[in-house]
Amino acid sequence: MPVESAAASTSETPDQRRAAWMAAAQSGDRRAYEKLLADSVALIRAAARRQGVAPDHLDDVVQETLITVHRARHTYDPTRSYDAWLTAIANRRAIDALRSRGRRDSRELHDEFALDSHPDIDDASAATESQQRAQRLRAAIAELPPGQREAVEQLGLHERSLSEAAELTGRNTGALKVNLHRALKALRERFHGES
Repeated sequence: MPVESAAASTSETPDQRRAAWMAAAQSGDRRAYEKLLADSVALIRAAARRQGVAPDHLDDVVQETLITVHRARHTYDPTRSYDAWLTAIANRRAIDALRSRGRRDSRELHDEFALDSHPDIDDASAATESQQRAQRLRAAIAELPPGQREAVEQLGLHERSLSEAAELTGRNTGALKVNLHRALKALRERFHGES
């Protein structure tokens, strides 16, 4: 009898061996199930590659396929090809992965320069930096001579027109222009070292 089983196992195809393991697994044989899953990985990878799944996403397809096999193992018919059943599941999971990646890629931005140049709005360091710059600017404006400070506040900060600022301050438009020019020059020198 052992001679016959040895002869049968050598003539058995890999598909038949996996089908036998699945039938045993359906009956509760844990070791057969573990062998089956381990032996199925290469088939799943091959099916996913044929569908066009990128190498860095193959493991995801393998995992999703094995989960599906586990959930649907009771539906397998041991009289049919295990490899065909598994390949059909792997193909579906591969297509799902490709669709998911396609949707994600259409929404994602892949421009590294844009990501580096525009910090996240919620980035605490960017907010802190902005607050510190604003404080330095307010301090520099406060140190300007009164005429220059008034010109910056009225024309720059409050964005008033020359005629509105002249009316509010009682100064003529020429004096406001000169004071604004001198104030901006002083601020540039302070922050950028420009003359």
